[in-house]
Parts: sequence; C-alpha cells; structure tokens
Amino acid sequence: MNIQDVRQYFPILNQEVNGHPLVYLDSAATSQKPVQVIETLDKYYREYNSNVHRGVHTLGTKATDAYEGARDKVKNFINAKTMEEIIFTRGTTTALNTVAQSYAMANLSEGDEIIISPMEHHSNIIPWQQVAKKTGAVLKYFPLQKDGTISIADVEATVTSSTKLVSITYVSNVLGVINPIKEIAAIAHKNGAVLVVDAAQGAPHMKVDVQDIDCDFLGFSGHKMCGPTGIGVLYGKKELLENMEPIEFGGEMIDFVGLYESTWKELPWKFEAGTPIIANAIGLGAAIDFLQEVGLDNIIEHEHKMAAYAMEKMSNINGLTIYGPQDAKNRAGVITFNIEDVHPHDVATVLDAEGIAVRAGHHCAQPLMKWLNVSATARASFYLYNSEDEIDKLVEGISKTKEYFSDVF
Repeated sequence: MNIQDVRQYFPILNQEVNGHPLVYLDSAATSQKPVQVIETLDKYYREYNSNVHRGVHTLGTKATDAYEGARDKVKNFINAKTMEEIIFTRGTTTALNTVAQSYAMANLSEGDEIIISPMEHHSNIIPWQQVAKKTGAVLKYFPLQKDGTISIADVEATVTSSTKLVSITYVSNVLGVINPIKEIAAIAHKNGAVLVVDAAQGAPHMKVDVQDIDCDFLGFSGHKMCGPTGIGVLYGKKELLENMEPIEFGGEMIDFVGLYESTWKELPWKFEAGTPIIANAIGLGAAIDFLQEVGLDNIIEHEHKMAAYAMEKMSNINGLTIYGPQDAKNRAGVITFNIEDVHPHDVATVLDAEGIAVRAGHHCAQPLMKWLNVSATARASFYLYNSEDEIDKLVEGISKTKEYFSDVF
C-alpha cells in the first residue's frame, strides 16, 4: 500500500495548522473522508435528493436504489447472510442501545448475567447498567491481564450457565487491544448466551466476518471508517431480529395504522423509523467501496507497522508510559500514553501548536482509566493515510513538550 497514493484522496490533509503541516493522529475519534465519499454526498444532494421507498417518481427511485444498494454493500462488507440483517442507525451507540432496549429488556430477568469488560466504551457499559437495573439482571466484568488483554481462561471462568448476554469491544479505543471475538462467541454460545460486538474500532481497520466469528449482534459507525457522521449499522441474526420489537415508531417502519392497533414492516425497515439517513447511508456505501479498493488486509498490516514503529520510537523517551500490549501485532493503530508530570491536555495543546492532532481525556472509558490508575491519557491513533514521517513528528513534538514543561517547572 503506497501511502502517498492513498493520501491524495484526502484533501483535508493538505493544509497547515498553526504554521505546520497537519499531522492528523485522531482517527479513532473520527477518520478523514476521501474525495469519493465527499463527491458521492455532493452528487446525491445535487442530482437526486429525494425521500425513499414510497415515492414512484424518478428521483425517489434513484434515491431508493442507492440507499438499498448501500445496505447490500454493508451486507457484503461484513458477510451477513441477508440484507434483512442490516439495519441503518445513527451509529454504534444507537446500535448497542437498540439491542439493550429491544432484545435484552424483553429476554433478561432477575438473576440473569450480563458480562462485559472494563475496557468498554461508555456506550457499551451504560446500556447494560440500565438493563440490569430494570430487569434485575447481574452485571459482571471479565478480568483484564496486566497488559489490558482478556485471556480465554478468564472468559471460560467468568461465563456461566446463568449468563444470557456477553457484550465486548472488537478493538479497544484506548489500549488498541484486538479481542479474540470468535473464541468468546463460542464460549458464550456453549453457555446459552448471545454475543454482542462493538466493532466501532474494528470494522474500519480489519476484515469483519459476522458468520465466521458467529456473533449475534454487531454495531459499527460510518464516520470512523472514512464515511459520513451520523450513520452506523446494527447487524443482527435474522431469527433474533424477527422476534424483537422496534423501540422507535412512525414513518418508514409502519405497515398499517388503525385507531387502536398498528403493524410494522418486515425486516430491516421495522427498525428504521422516520425518514432514513439517506445521504449518509449512500456515503457509507462509497466509503466501503474505497476501503475495499485499498484492502482491509493492507490497512491492518499498515497499522501494525505504524504501531510497531511508534512504540519503538516512543519507548526511547524517558518518563513516557505506553498503555496496552507491547507487541504491536496484538493491537490496532492506537497508542495511548502519558508523560510523567505533564497532564494529557497540556500534551495535546503543545502538540496542536506543532500541527499535530491527538486526543486527550478519558476517551469515554472512565472505568478503564480507573483500572489504569490514571485520570486521563493522551492518544495517538493511526489510519491508512498516516506515515512514519508523521510518527517522527509526533516523537519530536513529545520531546518538545517535555522540554517546555521542564523549563516551566
């Protein structure tokens, strides 16, 4: 994969920030968008902006074809069995909340177990807290190894016959850990539980095959994988989705409405109330086309190289701590770190002055921050358009940060 060939498709990268060439290392928060996606959105609004499904005029037909065509691209992208298993949402958060509110609330009861991990994003913690409170289910956590990974032995010891649902992130947005989803699914199913996967940090970076890993539900967001904001996907096995009730009502999900009773459309539309997120779904389809052209295997291989290079360079900086697995092959392109005696927000501020964009804070993972015994961290996240030269600039920027605060104090 030639980085310069890839970068030419991302116009936002060709700018200066604070007098320096932009070094964008915040793709775990949101990725940049290639011209193919930008032009797809522009074309929709310029040429065939229309509502979908119900209209019979030409623009409506074109919009419907493009919208449902994007659903088919998603199906192929994650290797779902049918398009009925692909539901468009606002993002991963909505996908996880849909499973919690529609499936878990109806199927869990007092004493049932929900198991998650301390590395989860808040969006994969709070919905299950709410389910536990309202159903009487028990919320449990997998223990973490010292490097932040989850061992299969601990999974087998934690999941019991009382476990009814396991929800786990594919890739940690803080530690970069790639979890053994397929093995966790097998253990969950052996005990009669369903597996929910938060793939917000997985789908953009590696091939996700829902039939191979045998997950029951999976969610991801378009904006982290070169697509627009405000669009995401919930995948669910058809037999599960068919027995779930929608949690939003009106508009596109309606079949028949009477004065006192109503019926819903079939899958997947019964979960897509109101006017769908048409333009952004079409834009997500364009992003999938782009990622498949580059190659998901090429992307994760590139990220492993970037992570290995960054860890090698950053490990030579005195007073810098890197969190998560030390073997780059066990992580995606995320390096979370702290500099001794320097607050992460100060690190991010100084780096921004050098044109380097990183994230600082708790990264919507406060339980993990507590486990790490820190209040916040700085995070550099790499994607298909980042280069070793940019990592060199990051290392140089960190060194300048250390010098600045050593002079100040």
